[in-house]
Amino acid sequence: MNDTDDRYTEGMRVRREVLGHEHLDRTVAATGALDDAFQRHLTETAWGGPWARDELDRRTRSCITIAALTTLRATEELALHVRAGVRNGLSPDEIAEVILHTSVYAGIPAANTAMAIAKRVLDETPEG
Repeated sequence: MNDTDDRYTEGMRVRREVLGHEHLDRTVAATGALDDAFQRHLTETAWGGPWARDELDRRTRSCITIAALTTLRATEELALHVRAGVRNGLSPDEIAEVILHTSVYAGIPAANTAMAIAKRVLDETPEG
């Protein structure tokens, strides 16, 4: 096994823990020839890289990710990571606080959209 295989294996483990079995099982089942290389790259670089490091805990990484996705207006990814934030131990109030704080730097329209997404996802999430 080489470093790339190790990063992929570790990335799949972390990705499954953060995003949940159901999400990852759907993603793997939907992966085809067109996006196989991209899914492997994503797993190795994001999930087997920064998300697998010990220097920040997962709650902190979720806060950073929610803030970045709010800024980018990456709505589909934001919904996914609001769910992951709950799984990583963030409360609905903490998620709202991250979005509120991000509004100062990313702008009110981006944060308004993010808050609406967070409310919808948290209403649908049993842990929320």
